[in-house]
Amino acid sequence: MSVVWWRLSSAAFAVCAALVPASVDPVQAQSLEAALIQAYQSNPQLNAQRAATRAIDENVSIALGGYRPRIAATASSGEQYLESINRVVATTAAGTVTYPFASSMYNVTSIGGTLTQPLFNGFQTSNRTRQAEAQVFAARETLRTTEQQVLLNAVSAYMNVLRDSAILELQRSNVNVLEAQLRQVRDRFNVGEVTRTDVAQSESRIAAGTSSMQNAEGNFISSRAVFRQVIGTEPGRLIAGMPVDRFLARSRDAAIAAGRDSHPTVLAAMYAVDAAQSQVKIAEGALAPTVNLQGTVTKSWGSSTAANTLESLSGLAAIQMTAPIYQGGQEYATIRQAKETLGQRRLDLDTQREQAQATVVQAWGLLETSRAQIESTTAQVRAAEIALNGVREEARVGQRTTLDVLNAQQELVTARGALVTAQRDRVVNSYTALAAMGRLSPQILGLRVETYDAMVHYQQTRDSWSGVRTPDGR
Repeated sequence: MSVVWWRLSSAAFAVCAALVPASVDPVQAQSLEAALIQAYQSNPQLNAQRAATRAIDENVSIALGGYRPRIAATASSGEQYLESINRVVATTAAGTVTYPFASSMYNVTSIGGTLTQPLFNGFQTSNRTRQAEAQVFAARETLRTTEQQVLLNAVSAYMNVLRDSAILELQRSNVNVLEAQLRQVRDRFNVGEVTRTDVAQSESRIAAGTSSMQNAEGNFISSRAVFRQVIGTEPGRLIAGMPVDRFLARSRDAAIAAGRDSHPTVLAAMYAVDAAQSQVKIAEGALAPTVNLQGTVTKSWGSSTAANTLESLSGLAAIQMTAPIYQGGQEYATIRQAKETLGQRRLDLDTQREQAQATVVQAWGLLETSRAQIESTTAQVRAAEIALNGVREEARVGQRTTLDVLNAQQELVTARGALVTAQRDRVVNSYTALAAMGRLSPQILGLRVETYDAMVHYQQTRDSWSGVRTPDGR
């Protein structure tokens, strides 16, 4: 960027800041950096995505549960009624046969426990763990995407308020100038220097200017509402923001390479491919045998089959192996389905890379356009000011009409509004280009705020064996 442009840019931003309504308390002055910090800390969309990322962290702990033993306890107690008729043959020579009847009711109580330790399940647990870890990494990249979008929305909301407030003041000043012009035209009409047509033209321009001012006021109110929604506070006296060209790549090709390699949507798609590969291995593991070590202990008082048994204790330790032979073909269909999903994820990765490249090219083009618009609109404002002064002088000596003066005044207002809009676009487009490269973050911007570290929650929950309370106490 040239030194001349930088001076013009700084001057234009100073004009924008000066055009903020003077009724705002100076104590409430707010910078773009402060607005970004506020949005980063309190934006509900960003906080919701952080919660979603923490929820996905638990998938790793769930997957690791496949390595751990399972323990279950059982207990039962009830009244047992036993009735029996037996056939008894006497040992005498006659061989008499009798059928004695017996009945009894007694309490049967038992307690027991079972421990099952998985030993082998076709490596499904290890593959589920890898899949869960890939999902965690993808969730972090999704969080980065949301983080970038929230920061970019905050920049847009901030600059929109600054732009619309400046345009509103321009329109108000225009109406004041037109009113003064109308008074002069009426005075000249009273002395016969101009006609009724000149007065009507001035009145028409005041009506149009008032309409434009009301429209600008509506835009300003809307921008303030969006500012409150994104950043979380009402806008105070805003300090002019500046572009972030120092963080951008040196060329468009370098920016494209950065976007294709490090944009969070691309990285999230890469981790989705890893998760899909693990899913194929999980599905294939269903064809392998499973081996478990199982131990059971049961203590009983009374018996449901033998009335004379008072108590008993039994225990069992065994290794159980189950080998699937044929399960209706479902496992084979699941494997084929997982392979097709893997192919889809690889195509999604290619799509995201192309999308990232297109986004960088578009953002870079808009940035270069906004740079050129700054120079052209600045020259337009200067020329319009000179033209307006010249037309006014010529109108005083009768060489220009009232309509010429009104047109020159309108051209100056339009040029100043275009300059304010170009300055807004210049800042927003620089942040947009940075986001397209995947580099719009508090760390790169140097925001003085404690950044959210997703690794903290992951480490707190990864190896947790029990407990229902989250690390923050819920």
